[in-house]
Amino acid sequence: MVQVGGHEATLLDFELPLRHGLRQTIGDTLGVGGIFRALRTIPVMLGLARDMGEECPDAWLLNYTNPMAMLCWAVYEGSSIDRVVGLCHSVQGTTRRLAELVGVPFEDVTFLGAGINHQSFILRFERNAENLYPLLDEAIERDPELARTARVELYRRLGYFPTESSEHGAEYVPWFMRHDHLVERFRIPVGEYVQRSEENLREYDRIRAALAAGDGFEIERTLEYASLIIHSIETGTERVVYGNVRNAGLIENLPAGCCVEVPCLVDRAGVQPTHVGALPPQLAALNRTFANVCELTVRAALDGKPEHVYHAAMLDPNTAASLTLDEIETLVDELLAAHGDTLPSGLQAAAAAGR
Repeated sequence: MVQVGGHEATLLDFELPLRHGLRQTIGDTLGVGGIFRALRTIPVMLGLARDMGEECPDAWLLNYTNPMAMLCWAVYEGSSIDRVVGLCHSVQGTTRRLAELVGVPFEDVTFLGAGINHQSFILRFERNAENLYPLLDEAIERDPELARTARVELYRRLGYFPTESSEHGAEYVPWFMRHDHLVERFRIPVGEYVQRSEENLREYDRIRAALAAGDGFEIERTLEYASLIIHSIETGTERVVYGNVRNAGLIENLPAGCCVEVPCLVDRAGVQPTHVGALPPQLAALNRTFANVCELTVRAALDGKPEHVYHAAMLDPNTAASLTLDEIETLVDELLAAHGDTLPSGLQAAAAAGR
């Protein structure tokens, strides 16, 4: 888990777009924020992969850094390391929340999720082969406040519940962020990640001071997968986790080679992705708009082609809905110049030239 450029880079990713009227919420996965976070981070990830290739070529790289799909894609496409899996907590958190809403113990729930990280969907949500989606519909009908969220609106329109939170999901599509009344209606927290980042810095300072004073802190089990994966590889204990991996026919109607989120078996043999098949066509179509931005960003970094940075921003749904082509070009120029020497070497000349 790394944060190249730190809080200062995060501020640039939010403040420069906002000057042009482009709103973001988290800005770490898609959109211009996700694009430039990827461009700053890919050189570090490839450096790590090179070191792994020399020192531990059979090891697994467990990645928690966003933008998840772009970074994992860049590692397996741009290095000798193909044992890379991206880990998130969206599926774990969402399925537990859905079980709570329908009043069914999570231990009794069977589910299947798939898609692209931060835009996966719960394809099956069952108890003893009973579809639990009708119970979810009843829960939403009982509580009008639930309908005032972007993820429930996406569920209502697309027919499957998204695994990602509303603040994330709202900025991956063209329908919410540019409309003031929808930002208010769905309570979309514009610029939220800036506040989260500031809170993280305060928490870091607090923990560092406590450790320096000799104080400890509680270590609690969370829903994160990394320690479970390590345990399964070392002990042979079989588990199922959700991982972000290369699409080698796993989701048939998404592009080959893109990074997808699917169930994975884990044991002594490592992380073994499972075949999902075809997504419902409306979900695959939406995922492909996501994958387009990911692919162009990865290609910009690996091939050193600055034109693909512009292409990625042009095809980003929220950016395209909010800005004209001239505004997008100007914004990308500003961000290239602002991030400068943190970018892949092939893009630094373009950044220095302002183009």
